[in-house]
Amino acid sequence: MYKYDDYDHALVRERVAQFRNQTERFLKDELTDEEFRPLRLQNGLYIQRHAPMLRVAIPYGLLGAKQLHKLADIAAKYDRNYAHFTTRQNIQYNWPALENVPAILAELAEVEMHAIQTSGNCIRNTTSDPFAGIAKDEFVDPRPFCELIRQWSTFHPEFAHLPRKFKIAVNGAAEDRAAVQVHDIGVNLTRNAAGEVVAQVLAGGGLGRTPVIGSVIKNDLPWQELLTYIEAVMRVYNRYGRRDNLYKARIKILVRAIGPEEFSRQVEEEWQHIKGGVSVIPQKEFDRVSSFFTAPAYEQFSAEQVATIAEQNRGLRAKHVGFDRWLTRNAREHRQPGYVAISISLKRPGIAPGDATTDEMHLIADLAEQYSFGELRVTHEQNFVLSDVAEQDLFELWSTLKEHNLAMPNIGLVSDMIACPGGDFCSLANAKSIPIALGIQEAVDNLDYQFDLGDLSLNISGCINSCGHHHIGNIGILGVDKNGEEWYQVTLGGRQGNEASIGKVIGKSFYAEDVPGVVVKLLEVYVRERHEDELFIDTLDRIGAEPFKDHVYANKEAA
Repeated sequence: MYKYDDYDHALVRERVAQFRNQTERFLKDELTDEEFRPLRLQNGLYIQRHAPMLRVAIPYGLLGAKQLHKLADIAAKYDRNYAHFTTRQNIQYNWPALENVPAILAELAEVEMHAIQTSGNCIRNTTSDPFAGIAKDEFVDPRPFCELIRQWSTFHPEFAHLPRKFKIAVNGAAEDRAAVQVHDIGVNLTRNAAGEVVAQVLAGGGLGRTPVIGSVIKNDLPWQELLTYIEAVMRVYNRYGRRDNLYKARIKILVRAIGPEEFSRQVEEEWQHIKGGVSVIPQKEFDRVSSFFTAPAYEQFSAEQVATIAEQNRGLRAKHVGFDRWLTRNAREHRQPGYVAISISLKRPGIAPGDATTDEMHLIADLAEQYSFGELRVTHEQNFVLSDVAEQDLFELWSTLKEHNLAMPNIGLVSDMIACPGGDFCSLANAKSIPIALGIQEAVDNLDYQFDLGDLSLNISGCINSCGHHHIGNIGILGVDKNGEEWYQVTLGGRQGNEASIGKVIGKSFYAEDVPGVVVKLLEVYVRERHEDELFIDTLDRIGAEPFKDHVYANKEAA
C-alpha cells in the first residue's frame, strides 16, 4: 500500500496545526459558527444531532493493520469504543468532543491518515474494488490510478469550491465492484487489442434526490491522459454546474440538462486545451506509485499441496456446518494458487450495520497481521476483507472469528444489508435507519432461510441523500418525513454492478413497525413465484412488481 514521503507527512502535519489553531479560535469565540463551518468541513467535521461527527478518509478502502489499530485506539480514547464504516469506504466517529478533534487528527497523521476532503463541496475519497490486485477477472489494477487521483485532487485549488460534493469510482475488472455507474465520474480500466491500458469514462451518475445511471462520455482514453480528461470534466462542471439551487447542483443534473452527447462535446473541447499538458501521467511517476502496490511474499504452493489442503478443508467443511457456510458466502477466489480473500461481515444480529467496536477492530488488525500480510480492505458494502489468506489457515481463522462473533456467513444475503446511521445520529436524516435494520435482521434471522433465498441486496437510507444507497438495492428502504412523523418508502428493482439499475417506489409509505413485515411479505412472493435457482431480482424482472405490491398492500393501512 502507498507510503507517505516527506512531502506527504509535512502536508498533513501542517493541516493539523492549521486546524488546531482554527478550533482554538472558535472555542474562544474568535470565529463565528459561519466562519468556522467551512474550516471544519474541510477537515471532515460535521455537527450532528448529539455531537460532532468526524469522517476519516480510507483511500480506496485500503488499510494497514497499524492504521486499524490506531482507528481503534481513537475510538477508545475519544469516542464510545466503536466506529461506523461507510459506503464510501471511510470511517466515522459519532461522539468526539470538538476540542479533541485536532488531537485525533494529529494521531491519525502518525499512521499516514487524515480527514481532508471527506466533506464539503470538493472531490471526495475515490472508491474502488475491494478485491483490487487479487481478483482473477481483473484487467488492470486500479489502485495506482486511485492513488494518482488522490494526490492530484487533494488541495487542488481549482476544485476546492465546486457546486457540490464530487465522487469518483475506479474499477479495473470485468465485474464492476465499485458501483462506477452511480458516481459523478466512473472509470473502467481495461486493455486494448495492443495490450495497452485504456479507460472508459462515465459521467453524471449518482443517487440522492435524483438517481441517475451515468453515461459513457469517453472510450479508449490512454491511461496517461486520465487526469487531464478528469480535469476537463471537472472544469465543465465547475463552470456550468448550478450554484443557485442545492438540489440541482450535482453534475448529473447538468449532464441531464444538456444531454450526454453535448456534455461530452464540451468536455472534449475543454480537453483539447490541456491534453498532453502538465497533468499527463509520466511513466516514471506511474511506475513509482505502482511500486507501492506489488504482491506480497506469497508462499508458493505446488499443485499437489493446493489439492491436499483443499481436501483437508473439504473434510472440515463436512464436520462443521458453520465453517462450510462461512466459506460458501465469505470466501472469494484469488489469483494466487493456495490463497483466498475472506470477507468479514459487519452485519451481525442486534448490531447496527457497519459498526465495529474497539476490541473488534484490534482483533481484525491482529488477524490481518497474522493471516493477510498486515493489509485489509473496507468495502462500500460496509464489511472488511482480508485479501490474502492461505487456504491452510482458513479453519483457524474461522475459529477465531467465530469466537468473537465475527464469522457471520451472510455476504450477499438479505441480512448483509447496507444502512446509513440515519436519524439516530445524522442531522440531515428524516428517519431512523438503525432500528429498521435491526428489525429486519430479527425478521429474517434464520440462516437456513437466508441461504435458501440466496443473493439479495437490501439497502436502507434515512433520507433522500441516499448514503445507504437504497436506490440500488434489490429492496430499497427510504426514510421520509410526513408532518413530523417517520415513514418508510419501499423501492424494488435496484441493483449495482454491470447491470446497474434504479429501484422504483412500489406505493404508499409504511410505519416503522410495519417495515420488517413488509420485507417478509416481499420475500414470500419471491419464494412462491421463483423458478429453480432464480435470484430475487430475476424473479422480479420476470413477473414485475404487481404481485409484490398486491401481497404487501392487501388489507394494509398505509400513508
